[in-house]
Amino acid sequence: MFRRFWLSSAIALLPAGAAFAADMPVAEPAAPVTVPSFSWSGAYVGAQVGYDWMDADNRVNGFKPGSKPDGFTAGGFAGLNYQLDNSPLVLGVEADLNYSDAKGASRTRAITGAPNVKIQNSFDWTGAVRGRVGYAFDRFLVYGAGGVAFADHDVKAKGAAGGSDDTIAVGWTIGGGVEAALTDNVTARVEYRYSDFGTDSFSVANTRVKSDVTDNRVMLGLGYKFSTGW
Repeated sequence: MFRRFWLSSAIALLPAGAAFAADMPVAEPAAPVTVPSFSWSGAYVGAQVGYDWMDADNRVNGFKPGSKPDGFTAGGFAGLNYQLDNSPLVLGVEADLNYSDAKGASRTRAITGAPNVKIQNSFDWTGAVRGRVGYAFDRFLVYGAGGVAFADHDVKAKGAAGGSDDTIAVGWTIGGGVEAALTDNVTARVEYRYSDFGTDSFSVANTRVKSDVTDNRVMLGLGYKFSTGW
């Protein structure tokens, strides 16, 4: 008899229990946490190594003893980037200075009284100041750069008639590259650059030498980006 009483009571309470459960507050799912994307804004410094291959168009007394200097280069760079708010566009400015062992020579009869003299073109250092425009894919940056280029250009006569002269050649440069943020502060990049240092005149072994130099290079760089609150 008591079993029937408790069974009947339980059946009668089922609708009330269901209604009570329906009225209980339902916990809302937690809102997704938005992780801020990487920003390229900020100052940075770095080191780079690469390879130069140049073309020196020399003109001496109607002769053209051109040379093709090439060699390794290493140096440092520093710059500042600014990434526009809510935009992948990155604007910046950068300067670099590099040691170079690029040199090349060719034999010529252009110097009077000194046959078989070699005219050598060499470069102790090069540098540039450039503007940069890039497009960011979060932690990857594709960029182009252009500006003013500098080089310590030395022209030397090697042989019976010796002598040398040098100047700071000034020209223009353009190039581009790809950069990746390995961490929030460390970046790595690869870059190609073309530079034209224009035409300069030299006095070598009492002879006037005019030289027009262009430069191609590939550089690998590792940088450190300082944290910023921009």
